[in-house]
Amino acid sequence: VQLQAFGGGLVQAGGSLRLSCVASGTTFAGYTVAWFRQAPGKERDFVGAIKINAGYTYFRESVKGRFTLSRDNAKNTVYLQMNSVRPEDTAAYHCAASRSEIQSNIPTETAYAYWGQGTQVTVSS
Repeated sequence: VQLQAFGGGLVQAGGSLRLSCVASGTTFAGYTVAWFRQAPGKERDFVGAIKINAGYTYFRESVKGRFTLSRDNAKNTVYLQMNSVRPEDTAAYHCAASRSEIQSNIPTETAYAYWGQGTQVTVSS
């Protein structure tokens, strides 16, 4: 599975941005697709994930109500819609895919075998 992340950029606080994660080499069927982010000098953190088959979504507490996840199976694409962004959302955002069925693994970086390159999101205050 090859993943590519798109859509980062510079946005003002309170604005919106949509990130895309596109899969090639396979479909997303049966996978959990997640977004992680890493700010300079900090560890990579879980942002949110979507179980492709069921459509269930999971988010870290700080983005609940602001970020949403959706998928377009025909385009093999997962979207992270970021609304009401804050300066603390500034980071490189990476998408990742996992075949793990263990729910407790969802926010765990090591559960994801496939990773895309990062796309930078910068939120100005």
